[in-house]
Amino acid sequence: MTEKINLMSLSPKELGEFFVSIGEKSFRSQQVLRWIYQFGVTEFDEMTNINKDLRAKLKEMCTISAPEIVSEQVASDGTTKWALDIGDGQLVETVLIPEPDRNTLCISTQVGCPVKCSFCRTGAQGFNRNLTVNEIIGQVFRAATRVGFSQNQEQKPISNVVMMGMGEPLLNLENVIKVTELLLSDYSFALSKRRVTISTSGVANVLNSIAGKLDVALALSLHAPNDEIRNELVPINKKFPIAKVMESVRNYIDKSNANCGRVTIEYVLLDHVNDSVENAHELVKLLRTIPCKINLIPFNEHECSDYKKPSNTRIDKFYKVLFDAGFTVIKRTTRGDEISAACGQLAGQVKDKLARKKIEAKVNQG
Repeated sequence: MTEKINLMSLSPKELGEFFVSIGEKSFRSQQVLRWIYQFGVTEFDEMTNINKDLRAKLKEMCTISAPEIVSEQVASDGTTKWALDIGDGQLVETVLIPEPDRNTLCISTQVGCPVKCSFCRTGAQGFNRNLTVNEIIGQVFRAATRVGFSQNQEQKPISNVVMMGMGEPLLNLENVIKVTELLLSDYSFALSKRRVTISTSGVANVLNSIAGKLDVALALSLHAPNDEIRNELVPINKKFPIAKVMESVRNYIDKSNANCGRVTIEYVLLDHVNDSVENAHELVKLLRTIPCKINLIPFNEHECSDYKKPSNTRIDKFYKVLFDAGFTVIKRTTRGDEISAACGQLAGQVKDKLARKKIEAKVNQG
């Protein structure tokens, strides 16, 4: 028996090509995309503007399937973390951050993470594999079933999607691009390209390869003002040192409309590691020619790390140096730390196949 095609695994272009391949007009893909991603419909019989014969054909050939939510945790500030079952006893985590004017969803792109930043709980869990298209977009779909789809005016739909969860998005590039196309398509989630953000630890060769081809907002997980500290915190820096990363970032934002000419710099503050006034002055010098805004993130402590959160005094002094130098600086308010949903705390459930070595080999080819 031929395995059914999961329509959630197809990009908008691929879905159009599928309909043509079965003797239908490509516009049928637009109808199906709207039913799935704007109305939350997964049963073909409910797609009332599609004729019965085609519905019967789709039921025979296709399925619409996303990972199931197996647990939900809600923090006192409304931050919600879902664990989704991707099979083989593994879970990935997705976080919703509600605010008065937006619903931001933080999604995962890999099962674990091969980059293994020393302060990050995700990397400590190991790495198993890349998530598939339906496993990534399925996180957005499942979250929308809880907070509302765009055609349900009774609830506020997801307005922003950030690929900042488990994994390094640029090491799952093919699937991430297809997911991005689904997020941006007028017939699916229809998000503005400025409301879709890809965060990277600095895979410079891949970032250079997509400059001018992929246009969404960019965030760089920098976390250090020099190579010595960054080599310790973000091991991929040994392959792509800061100068090379900054060159690739500048190349990307120069060719991007979504970023309004600047990149978001993510900087986790670790007590007496990268949070001194001297470090702040180094960061000013490093970023002086990079149009950016800086998110300062006080470290969210967890059991897999010995790092500590700096005192408010150290955080404020670091902030003042950057602010006085004329940078746009935001001191990130910790959200969801009581349910381990804050930055650097996502872990899921990962069977580490030591596939990290394969990913590292791929990176080293660049």
